[in-house]
Amino acid sequence: MAAAHSFDIVSDVDLQEVDNAINQALKEIKQRYDFKNTITEINLVKEDIKIVSDDDFKLKSVIEVLVSKLIKRGISGKALDLGKQDVATLGSARQTAKIVKGISTEKAKKIIAEIKSSKIKVQAQIMDNQLRITGKDLDDLQEVMALVKSKDFDIALQFTNYR
Repeated sequence: MAAAHSFDIVSDVDLQEVDNAINQALKEIKQRYDFKNTITEINLVKEDIKIVSDDDFKLKSVIEVLVSKLIKRGISGKALDLGKQDVATLGSARQTAKIVKGISTEKAKKIIAEIKSSKIKVQAQIMDNQLRITGKDLDDLQEVMALVKSKDFDIALQFTNYR
C-alpha cells in the first residue's frame, strides 16, 4: 500500500470529439430553414475554430449550435475561448474560438489558494499545465475533488491518475 495517494487536475480537450461536434453542427445548420441560402462555415485549424456567417445574428446562432453539440459530446463550453468578432468581406461576420488546453499558471495558483484555504491536509504542486494533488488519506483527496467541482474557475477541469 502506498504511503501517499495522488491525482492530477487537468484541462484537456479531445480534438476528435471537437471535430465530430463541428461536423454535427454543420449538418444541423444545413438543415435549418433560417440558414437557407447563407454562407456559413466552421473550420478546425490546429487548436482554433474559425466561424464565418452572413451576419452577426447568424454568427451567434452558429456559435450556440456549436456549443450545444460540444456539450452533447462531453466537452464543456468553457473549453472555448471566443475571440473578438470581426466584419469580413461583403458584411459577413467571423469569429475565432481558441480551444483551451492546459491550466495556466494564474488559474493553477487560484486553485491551489482555494485548496489551501479549505485546510484539507493535502499538498498541491504545479506540473507544467496541470496540478498534482497529494495526500495520505483518500477521503482528503475526494474532498479536494468535491471542492474544485463546486467552485467555478472558468475552465473545464478533469481529474486523472487517481491512485
